[in-house]
Amino acid sequence: MGEVLTLPVPEMVHGTYAVAAGAPPGDPMELAREQVTRRVPAPLRELALGMLGSPLLTLDLRPAGKFPPLPTDLLAAFGASSGQVAEVSAATHVCAVRAAYQPGWPPAHEWAARAVAGALGAALDAPVVDVFTPQVLDPDRLWRSLPDERGHTRLVDWMLLAHTEGPAGFWFNTKGLARFGLPELHAEDVPADLVEPCGQLLNGLARRLLDLWVEELRAGQRSAFAELPETVPIGPADVAAAHGAPDPRETRRDVRVRLRLDTTESQALLTVLPPGPDAADGVAGLCTRLFG
Repeated sequence: MGEVLTLPVPEMVHGTYAVAAGAPPGDPMELAREQVTRRVPAPLRELALGMLGSPLLTLDLRPAGKFPPLPTDLLAAFGASSGQVAEVSAATHVCAVRAAYQPGWPPAHEWAARAVAGALGAALDAPVVDVFTPQVLDPDRLWRSLPDERGHTRLVDWMLLAHTEGPAGFWFNTKGLARFGLPELHAEDVPADLVEPCGQLLNGLARRLLDLWVEELRAGQRSAFAELPETVPIGPADVAAAHGAPDPRETRRDVRVRLRLDTTESQALLTVLPPGPDAADGVAGLCTRLFG
């Protein structure tokens, strides 16, 4: 198929983190600079410090009651322990770490904001909330998710796969691609026994789409729109890449996935479909063909 999807390119993308503190620091900007210098390795340290000294990254410290309440029910649903929820609920002050950057690679807004929030959280012994997903990031997970000295990350550390049971199977929505300016992925009617394979399929597809998106943005010289293919091949190598693992080097079992852009008042989604419009096995068939 030669069809393409024409997607709008946002002028800026944003990252927001909340440090839920039991006591306020005297000067959050000074503390952030000190702790980033101490705790964040190069070259990410230089990126974070550079953005801290610019309008691209801001710190907003207020009493907790001056912010909208953090969604503790969703935090619990997305993996926070009862202890973490209690810590967030008991916070007297919240420091919002907000960053903005143009879409593309690297996602400096996310890397810098998460690094700064992590450094502040470590200094204050306070939980860090990724407001986008929303999730509480425990320290090990937070630091592991940040880029290494070569700029490598695992996409799965920046993605959430939310699924709910529907009348004909499970519905999936990713939360993570919007960090990079892309619509999120959506899949419907996934049988219960294919929930895990479908999650891996979506991880691999997200990795492939992000690569195509970054390549298109580099070639487009800041155009207002970018074109991606409507049908995308993915295989085990893409799934491995999403986890930061090497190509498994096994016999190729690529499948072709068709994407449909669906727009509502609140968001745009890329719905995952089999390649042929008449295929009856849907996403389940894609999982079976990819994973056997």
